[in-house]
Amino acid sequence: MPEQESPQRLPTMEEIRQRGYTILIPTMLPTHFKIMEGILRSYGYRAVLLENAGEGVVEYGLKYVHNDTCYPALLVIGQLLSAIESGQYDKDKLALLITQTGGGCRASNYIRLLRKALLKAGYGQIPVLSLNVSGLERDHALKMTPDLAARMLFAALCGDLLMLLRNQVKPYETEPGAAEALEARWVEKLAGGLSKGRRLRYRDIKGWYRQIVRDFQALPVQGARKVRVGIVGEIFVKFSPLGNNELEKFLAGENAEVVMPGLIDFCMYCAHSSMTDARLFGMKRAKGLVFALALAALEKMQKDLISIIRAESRFDPPTPFAHVEKLAETVISPGAKMGEGWLLTGEMIELIEQGVRNIVCVQPFGCLPNHIVGKGMMKPLKERYPEANIVAVDYDAGATRINQENRIKLMLSNAARPEEPETVTI
Repeated sequence: MPEQESPQRLPTMEEIRQRGYTILIPTMLPTHFKIMEGILRSYGYRAVLLENAGEGVVEYGLKYVHNDTCYPALLVIGQLLSAIESGQYDKDKLALLITQTGGGCRASNYIRLLRKALLKAGYGQIPVLSLNVSGLERDHALKMTPDLAARMLFAALCGDLLMLLRNQVKPYETEPGAAEALEARWVEKLAGGLSKGRRLRYRDIKGWYRQIVRDFQALPVQGARKVRVGIVGEIFVKFSPLGNNELEKFLAGENAEVVMPGLIDFCMYCAHSSMTDARLFGMKRAKGLVFALALAALEKMQKDLISIIRAESRFDPPTPFAHVEKLAETVISPGAKMGEGWLLTGEMIELIEQGVRNIVCVQPFGCLPNHIVGKGMMKPLKERYPEANIVAVDYDAGATRINQENRIKLMLSNAARPEEPETVTI
């Protein structure tokens, strides 16, 4: 007999905060989410970012989620249920937080799958909360005030910067672990600096950008430039070490420099998609205008960040979002906006134009949007850029890690080398 919705009244978001519930957050971007965890704690939420991984997480997911369901849903639900049953938390004062984009991807339905899994496991009393800016799950959503939204936005920008600089320093550091240690120190500092009660001024944010760049610039590095490998794909599998079997760590072990477009690009893509709804399909014109203003503000912030990186360091900055959009429009319609949509294609072209011709395109097995805008665009991209070396890798509970890594090793064996033998020293 199918599980029914829990008949008992679940606590509201405010009651959860006031009663001191522990709120478990599944992992995706470790750097970004640790900063966000600190921000949520400053608002009175007992937020805990989960770090449990391994076969146990997959087994819990397979136990409570149909194996035909999207792989990220299986992992997120498996990680949360594994944590619930670990014995570390009071199950009667526990809540779960999950993000929702509100788009056409199945990700918007993960929250229903999670509630169904909780009922099946006998934890119907545990509330599931939504983190979104689309007005979904209004009775059980984290209230996104303008102040909280601004702090979360700056956490995403700073997280992108830390990830970018760590990846450009780590392959060349003379002291192993120096880049990750510096990143951890800045995560702690930013979690405090962006907390509630601290005055939030944009000039202070830009000051942090400059200091972060200078700190990474000061780390001693040496050696010839290594083969650069870009990572694109479905957002969870792209960013989450749990979702991609620690792909960044694997590539580092293969003597490669990882290049990965950041989270803020996806945020701008989501705003752009709302504008597309209004422009192409005549939907929600007022909402489209609001998101147009939001996109303009985000683009200005990204340009400020790029300018600081160029002025203060030798590092390669991100590509402006507007340019990525123009690159994508040469091969795919802006109306292709399910899942990661045209952005995924645009990021592949962006990487190739930056000289990063070796690309791993990752997706959950059977992810329809990514099979169109990822795998489906590989042939036209290779026709346009014959030097491109792209491999598509599927991630699924039934896929073995060794097969995934062997496909990537085969790609690396044909890796396009840098045109100039740059040497990085300081």
